[in-house]
Amino acid sequence: MTAGPPQNNLYARAGSLVRRLGMPTVVLLAALVFDLFFITDASFDQAGRKGIDLLLFPGIFAMVFCALWAQRRAAVAAVAASVVLVSYTLFIQYYDVPTYSSVLAHLSITEVVAGVEILFYAARRAKAGVAFAVISGLVIATLVAVSGRYYYGSNSNSTMAQAMLFGSVLLVTTLAFAIPGRDRDSNPRRYDRLQKVNKLVMGQWPLIGLLSLTLLLEFGFTYESSARGFPVLICSIIAAVIAVAAPRRPGDAMIGLAAVILLSALVTPFLRLRYDYAMPGGVPGTQVVAGMGAVIALVRSAGLSRSAPRIAGLAGVVAVASVINAVRPGPTLMTQPDMIATLVVAALLLLGISVAIGLMLRSRDSERTQVIQSAISDAQTSERMALARELHDVVAHHVTGIVVQAQAAKMMGEKNPQVAVEAMGRIEDAGVEALAAMRRLVRSMRGDAPAGSSEFSEQATTDLAADLRTLIERSNHGVKTSMKLELPSNVPHEVGRSALRLVQESLTNVGKHAANAKEALVIAEVSGQELHIQVTDDGRGQERRPAGGSGGYGLIGMRERVALLHGRLSAGRAPGGGWRVEAWLPLEGEE
Repeated sequence: MTAGPPQNNLYARAGSLVRRLGMPTVVLLAALVFDLFFITDASFDQAGRKGIDLLLFPGIFAMVFCALWAQRRAAVAAVAASVVLVSYTLFIQYYDVPTYSSVLAHLSITEVVAGVEILFYAARRAKAGVAFAVISGLVIATLVAVSGRYYYGSNSNSTMAQAMLFGSVLLVTTLAFAIPGRDRDSNPRRYDRLQKVNKLVMGQWPLIGLLSLTLLLEFGFTYESSARGFPVLICSIIAAVIAVAAPRRPGDAMIGLAAVILLSALVTPFLRLRYDYAMPGGVPGTQVVAGMGAVIALVRSAGLSRSAPRIAGLAGVVAVASVINAVRPGPTLMTQPDMIATLVVAALLLLGISVAIGLMLRSRDSERTQVIQSAISDAQTSERMALARELHDVVAHHVTGIVVQAQAAKMMGEKNPQVAVEAMGRIEDAGVEALAAMRRLVRSMRGDAPAGSSEFSEQATTDLAADLRTLIERSNHGVKTSMKLELPSNVPHEVGRSALRLVQESLTNVGKHAANAKEALVIAEVSGQELHIQVTDDGRGQERRPAGGSGGYGLIGMRERVALLHGRLSAGRAPGGGWRVEAWLPLEGEE
């Protein structure tokens, strides 16, 4: 099989590290690093008592610990986080420690990120009643922290309304993403859509990191402007969402983003923000980063020549925003030639960087597509050769014997009927053997037994539930496996055999590639007119299982097997870690 493109570059290594740690952990650590630098720098400036700001770190580190703990014990971690927020609020009040606002007033960005992650895990994994109780406690503790963490000289009342608004948005958004994952077994289609969103987010992690940083700064500008900058912040949030979703429909994303930037530019002069809301070049930083992300996605998808009209339209909108709002947000238009030249050079530089990155990713995608197509072609060629060998060596042999016996019976039948009767018996035996060989051929479509097969798989019966129980009980992949089987007795034979092979291959991959896995789960049930198969593990091993899987076929062979039955297959990283293989096989198969 053709080797894949080299993956030793910095981007690939960073992506591998992100997948190994998990996106929630990476975001949490990034927020912690930001607070470490920001608070340490502020603690030794000329304002206030030197070093007093460092007293914020124990509470920040405690929230980080609770967020990491929530990945395993969500409910207990949520209770601990509530205690940390309330107790450290009393500590801050007692020692008059100055606080810093991020998305929520008087809460650091690390505490906000940790609270959101704890909320997500509690809503996703805890039982309904427990989840409601601990989430309510966490919300109350956050309100206590926002209203109680002020020091002498600060104005807490002016930011309370904004904090309530931003907090409500965070709460609703987090629950909207967390709750659909609770019923993944009862509603696999909705869970599959959620997996697509998760895959999109994982592929956009560098852009999400930059957008998060710029949005954090804009939240601070909104607090400083006494909420006058809230309309601009909303436009920036919408622009960030469009940029993250741009790979799905890059052309439409460019149009939508241009409309949002234009709306923000036209509204800004009426807000009288002056210098409270920084806008380099007349466009907020989040919208600049979002525009670069959308340009990259469009060039990557359609190429430079086809992307030029929409890129030109976005550039025109940015030019209008710069003329209206550059230098300072106000009604005066920017007409200085030197300033115009500077902004044009900066805009061309950012646009050139975006186009270059998009072309680089497009080239890499093309190379990867060629490698995958070559691998699929090799696998298909191997399948055809194995099929031809099986037909020649097994099926043709039996059919030839049947033909010879039939010719002998025809020649001798008139002279000696007993010879014809004996020939008919031999023809029957040869037909039974040929039928068995054909069934084995439908089961494997290969001349040699794939890795993970056994004598048991060669002797599959018509009872799929019994076959699956026997497979799981006899499997030796080294991981404890439980099962949930709700199957009727009339599952079509070829569908049952394919399902058995999918489970067998998946369990083999669990043993080979699911590092640190302690448990696997096999679900087989009939939903409507489809047989639903799901195999999951809790390993923390490789994010990308080898393309060849076990024995060189792996996912390619599994997808071909499912495609023969006109079914669907999904394989990838589960949100809580581990690997998940899921298939839907129509039950209208022929014997």
